[in-house]
Amino acid sequence: MAKALVNKILLFSSVDGPGNRTAIFFQGCNFNCLYCHNPETINRCTGCGLCLDACPAGALSSRNGTIEWDSASCIGCDACLEACPGKSSPKAVSMTVNDVMKTVEKVKPFISGITVSGGECTIQKEFLVELFEAVHKLGLTAYVDTNGYIDFSKEPELTFTMDKAMLDIKSYDEEEHKMLTGMSNAIVLKNAEYLANKQKLYEIRTVIVPGILDNHRNVAEVSRLIAELDADIRYKLIRFRPIGVYGDIKKVGIPSDELMAGLKKIAEENGCRYVTVV
Repeated sequence: MAKALVNKILLFSSVDGPGNRTAIFFQGCNFNCLYCHNPETINRCTGCGLCLDACPAGALSSRNGTIEWDSASCIGCDACLEACPGKSSPKAVSMTVNDVMKTVEKVKPFISGITVSGGECTIQKEFLVELFEAVHKLGLTAYVDTNGYIDFSKEPELTFTMDKAMLDIKSYDEEEHKMLTGMSNAIVLKNAEYLANKQKLYEIRTVIVPGILDNHRNVAEVSRLIAELDADIRYKLIRFRPIGVYGDIKKVGIPSDELMAGLKKIAEENGCRYVTVV
């Protein structure tokens, strides 16, 4: 049975797709976004052991070069993250599909489905296919929150087994996207068209970062794209918040109500039917 490295599971979430959903965050990401609010999910623990002495609760130990985490002893202080040179979490757990499903089954009467996120969940795509098949047997839906860097047109099994995708278009401009994430956006834009044509695209998301991104151009271009593909695709405009971020971007202010309202108006005027600001 396939295994995956899971950072955490939120039993109930109302912001990760339709209805009340269980959100599963996978460890590891192929982007390195400047504004990532959970950067501890980007890298994988290398087992260097620098976090051991930093843990005031003694919740971490080392066995055969692997860091082991005692969840019962952990006090959630995140001192281990501060001590880690890679800012990765030593608390990620290797889980089988059965392990994840035991958690999902406990809350089945209260949820409409699961959403897989990260990090970037599609890095562990073989696991997702097996997980989604198990989820569907319970009559639940399976949504994917993704940065869109795998080519879904070359992953027919994953595309078929997932119900819908929520796709981040972080910047419409190629060079700006590289500055922000370290990667090109060409495949991301290709995926938007492909998934929309397959009726697999539920939502597109753009984070608004004042002074760093060309927010007006991004929203204008992305909203025009949505209107061309399917105006019923939801467009979520997300305020940047300096929560959990590292580096100078902490100094960037939260977008004003006026800015967000103006960007929403642009998207609606371009033909998007469902625009939300969070």
